Amino acid sequence: MFSTEYDRCRELDHPDIFNFSVSVFIVLGILVSYLPQHYKIIARRSSRGLSPMFVLLGTVSGTASIANILTLPESTRDMGCCSKIGTFPCAAALLGIAQIGVQWTCFFFIMLLFLIFFPRNGQDPEEQDSSLPTWKEAILVLALSLTFFVFAFLGSVVFVYAAPNHIRGWANFLGLLGTTLAAVQYIPQIMTTWRLQEPGSLSVPMMCIQTPGSFVFAASLAVRLGPGGWSAWGLFILTGCLQGCLLVMSLWFLWRDRKAAKSGSGQDVNGNGVSLRTEDSEQTPLLANERDGNS
Repeated sequence: MFSTEYDRCRELDHPDIFNFSVSVFIVLGILVSYLPQHYKIIARRSSRGLSPMFVLLGTVSGTASIANILTLPESTRDMGCCSKIGTFPCAAALLGIAQIGVQWTCFFFIMLLFLIFFPRNGQDPEEQDSSLPTWKEAILVLALSLTFFVFAFLGSVVFVYAAPNHIRGWANFLGLLGTTLAAVQYIPQIMTTWRLQEPGSLSVPMMCIQTPGSFVFAASLAVRLGPGGWSAWGLFILTGCLQGCLLVMSLWFLWRDRKAAKSGSGQDVNGNGVSLRTEDSEQTPLLANERDGNS
């Protein structure tokens, strides 16, 4: 055991510059990929189009993912080597954790923006729609997200210090939970986007960056953690596939609306007699055709 840890620390003490550069690029890519979503919600001053269940499951999945990688024996071993190697090798060794940490932080910020700019159903009589989420549901998203964060934190502390022999089982449980929630996460968002027939406050540029990025991210984690870390990198392979489906749907709606606007047919996709423009779908918080359609 000691020899294995020593060999691992020696290996980490001489980081590969190419792998380090790729890992830094991925960290920056994750951060940049979420900025369009943050900007779009703030610019529209509305989170309409985002499913509460999508936000909740995404936040909980991200929390499970960061707790998973922090408690994996491979990760704790690498963190332990930081006391035996230099600052730069330590930073390079922990970039895999930093990648997931940045992703969790960015999605948690989306959850906060979702709550801050949540459209209060019923504020405007023309915007009333009983099928839209309520303010109570938005508050429930915040409450459940914080509750799971406390659960994951306390559970990890207990297993690390009180039951270290079962720490891999706890880490795999968190990884499986994160994978399952990531899979379920896109189902309500796909349903919401299909019902609205437009992306709403969902950022298409974000998905264009993240869909291929998920597979690159998974490959990077697989190289670092090996087969034993499957519960960490497997999550991002599944996420990339599901997000790709949502991206194709959103692009189809945008292309259809642009085509309808150019044709000058005077009819939108919902049959309300109002032509939709792509920039309306991307910028305005509530389209005129949706106001008429709910009357």
